[in-house]
Amino acid sequence: MEAALDQPVLVLNRLWQAVNIIGARRAFALLAREHAAVVHQEADDFRTFSLLDWMDFSAYNPPVSEMETVRTVSRTIRLPRVIMLTFFDKLPCKELKLTRSNVFERDNSRCQYCGHGFPSQQLNLDHVIPRHYGGKTTWENIVCSCIKCNTRKANRLPHEAHMRLIRKPVRPKWRPVISLVLGRHGHEKWKDFLDVAYWNVELEE
Repeated sequence: MEAALDQPVLVLNRLWQAVNIIGARRAFALLAREHAAVVHQEADDFRTFSLLDWMDFSAYNPPVSEMETVRTVSRTIRLPRVIMLTFFDKLPCKELKLTRSNVFERDNSRCQYCGHGFPSQQLNLDHVIPRHYGGKTTWENIVCSCIKCNTRKANRLPHEAHMRLIRKPVRPKWRPVISLVLGRHGHEKWKDFLDVAYWNVELEE
């Protein structure tokens, strides 16, 4: 039961746009509070179910795999793969935090001086304009750097160390979390709600 409740569920807003991915446990909590409905595809059509209706549907339409079910004392309930929020009709919009992992994501885990890819533990964050020159810790002044290049540059400007950036660092615009986790958690039943071109378009700030 634990494994099933940890599986990912796609969340849609009231406009049928994907806005998040949550665990099944949280999805059931939203369904129980009537804050969401299950979205299920039948042939070429989509139906929505309240939790009680979904429990009834599950009784007459059992899934093929055990991993697709959650068992209670008296019932076996199908695991929802897509739910739709009943009150939320907006896309989230916020600024992406400047963190080590987000800089690595922006720079594709590549040193921005030599251009080679490295495991994250072999990368540093480099201030393009060193702090003692007044350089700030901002998206526009922080890049991934391998240990060798970071040591070579030291506390100098790139041109002083005879080095060049392969790409100018910029502040990325925030995109829904879906674009970052699809490769790890993508589910067949989500494909109708996830247009790749749509999710690769940056949102306006």
